[in-house]
Amino acid sequence: MRKRITLGVAMTGSFCTFSKVLTEIEKLAENYDMIPIMSEFSSGTDTRFGKAEEHIERFERASGRKIINSITAAEPIGPKCLLDALVIIPCTGNTLGKLANGITDTAVTMAAKANLRNGKPLIIGVSSNDALSASAKNIGLLMNVKNVFFIPLAQDDPLKKPTSAVCDFSRTDESIQAALAGVQLQPILL
Repeated sequence: MRKRITLGVAMTGSFCTFSKVLTEIEKLAENYDMIPIMSEFSSGTDTRFGKAEEHIERFERASGRKIINSITAAEPIGPKCLLDALVIIPCTGNTLGKLANGITDTAVTMAAKANLRNGKPLIIGVSSNDALSASAKNIGLLMNVKNVFFIPLAQDDPLKKPTSAVCDFSRTDESIQAALAGVQLQPILL
């Protein structure tokens, strides 16, 4: 019998996508053992898109575990080799910049660093208003990093927000499976 894959699922602060992301997380929970991770900001901020407590409750219910939302709690992911893969959905431009420049100052960036140190896949689901401007260079840098993969993405509102792009959340599982096989799902840009 094949071992079930342990998947780290990390959320950062693209609050407008949380409803879609949590629906996708609930689907992923059917096929993976899941370790839920949230940045300190995303787990502690109420917005017009919902209360932090409600998002946490839904995430924990789907995963069957308490969220990790501190650097201290995320640090053991590396030494204990807890994950087979880590997906960051949604991944903000801020987090892209931190990942591209080796900055580890949130639970999510610590989890990513810890997972990459073990040579395991990191799958990024971009959701950023500046993905095609200021964050484009960070996407480009990360595309050249071993074991970093992207969920295919597209402009979400080309006329009103021409530099904004969001990944196709419905392709998250497909992207994870490809990354576990060492392959970048194509095309990256939809």
